[in-house]
Amino acid sequence: MSTPLGEFEQTVLFSVLHLADNAYGLAIADAIEARTGRSVSPGAIYTTLGRLADRGIVTSRVEADRDGPGRRRKFYRLTPEGAVLLRNSYAMLRAAAEGVMDRLDEIAGAGA
Repeated sequence: MSTPLGEFEQTVLFSVLHLADNAYGLAIADAIEARTGRSVSPGAIYTTLGRLADRGIVTSRVEADRDGPGRRRKFYRLTPEGAVLLRNSYAMLRAAAEGVMDRLDEIAGAGA
């Protein structure tokens, strides 16, 4: 059984999925900030992507940048194994939260 995905790994993978064929480091960081409001460094993204590639969760390809000549970028894609792992991680989180969100909102509201 593969090691479960951490929260940041899941966030990176959902951004890779969202960006489809245009998932490179800076675009992933921008997507995370746009979708979550969380600012992340490109270094954190590349470290995480390297770890995910080592585990076979993503693959990469290097090609010329579509925005300008001479520049090359590394684009990432989720593997089928990575998709299964991400789907299972998300399903586990949803199952854990099922039936308690009203209570969570109640408690959070009391602390606001």
